[in-house]
Amino acid sequence: MSNTSQKLSVLEKIGYGLGDFAANLIFQTLLTFLAFFYTDVYKIPAGTASVIIFIGGFIGAFFNIIMGIIADRTRTRWGKFRPWILWTAFPFGVAAVLSFLTPDFGLSGKIVYTLLTYFFLVLIYAANNLPYVALSGVLTGDMKERNSLSSYRFVAVMIAQFIIQSLLLPLVLILGHGDKAVGFKNTMLLFAIIGVICLLITFFTTKERIIPKKNQESSIKQDFIDLSKNGPWFIMLLVTILVFITLSLKGGMYVFYFKYYLDPAAQTVFLKNIGFTTFIGYLNNFLTGMGLTDLQWPKDIPTSAFSLFNAGGILFMIFGIMFSKSLADSFGKRNIYITFIFLSAISLLLFNFYSKTAITMVFLTQLAHGFIYGVTIPLLWAMIADVADYSEWKNNRRATATVFSAMIFGLKIGISIGGALGAAFLSKYGYVAGEFHQVSAALEGIKLSISIYPGFIFIISAVLLCFYVIDKNMEIEIEKDLKERR
Repeated sequence: MSNTSQKLSVLEKIGYGLGDFAANLIFQTLLTFLAFFYTDVYKIPAGTASVIIFIGGFIGAFFNIIMGIIADRTRTRWGKFRPWILWTAFPFGVAAVLSFLTPDFGLSGKIVYTLLTYFFLVLIYAANNLPYVALSGVLTGDMKERNSLSSYRFVAVMIAQFIIQSLLLPLVLILGHGDKAVGFKNTMLLFAIIGVICLLITFFTTKERIIPKKNQESSIKQDFIDLSKNGPWFIMLLVTILVFITLSLKGGMYVFYFKYYLDPAAQTVFLKNIGFTTFIGYLNNFLTGMGLTDLQWPKDIPTSAFSLFNAGGILFMIFGIMFSKSLADSFGKRNIYITFIFLSAISLLLFNFYSKTAITMVFLTQLAHGFIYGVTIPLLWAMIADVADYSEWKNNRRATATVFSAMIFGLKIGISIGGALGAAFLSKYGYVAGEFHQVSAALEGIKLSISIYPGFIFIISAVLLCFYVIDKNMEIEIEKDLKERR
């Protein structure tokens, strides 16, 4: 192993974080708006959209395993993982734009186009994101530095999430002059340009320090034999699948929850009472005075409420992230994750008990959920990096990308299942795209999809983590032993 200093500069941590900022401009859009884009913008039936999301996600998930094998065996003067960030930056931007175009085809043509572009996007995403995630495991072997790196990274993630979940729909309406199809195209073009620039910054500001010696290299078969004997890896794989089923399901259904379930009049009163309506009025008057009439905040009430709901949750997630490192350093990643993922589940279950007019409680619960869940966000990926260390500690062989590829596989499977479930629930409960008045069953299905279903999945995740053996004492032992070997 390299004996280079394991300390990371602030510049390198920020540079690394920008890579996830770039990825999440696209990832969060898929997580939150793909079902909405397919059904309400491109007018594909909900059941068909469910199949496209499910199949595309599974293809991307399996390609992650292939990418893990390839990345672990990449040899360049830049390292194993950094070159993939460089090579895929531009194709990633192109794929993102193509996936949100709306060519004027018949239904069959639309289905073929969405299948091809979504498959292309998930493949390029895997080739970019798997090496990026694995890179965190070789920038440093210092556990506290790794916790710090995760915190920087996920602040960047939260900023991207804030932009997507709070500002994307208003941007779509503004940049498309009310035409959602044009708005999605222009917005994704903007995000693609920003994303490419950020990925290039990540490449140029990071350095791989943990480099396996040649006598530690292993065959593909040996890598998977090592994984099969790695109990913590199995637990984290299952937890990753369940967490991202939850995020994809509820994240994709919130837009429907505000548009169709919550009472529009109650949303209007709430926005007026908290001063949001007045603030937007001043903002629009200011923009008009500047001659920027094309940048007026849209007057659609559910869009404003949805954007504010997401903004509040994300801001409180960022507060939660700030507490994550100190809590993990004091009590261990596992214990903190179990506690806070369970509390997150309780906060989600509360949404089931709110009426259509209980807007204040909906917002307050979102703020609480944001803070609680925020604590867990950096820990998941730091724990996966610990699993790679555990594998090296047990087997004296390091296969960072293979370990991470298995987890990204779980992430993609979770997103595919969650996204497909959301679209499938819409179809099952009788949702009709664009209809202002939905049947009561459809409204109930939307509510269940952001409360009961994701809440119970989070509870299962907490139970599974009780069997994860890498506690704080083992973290210290692994770090000490690996430092001596290196």
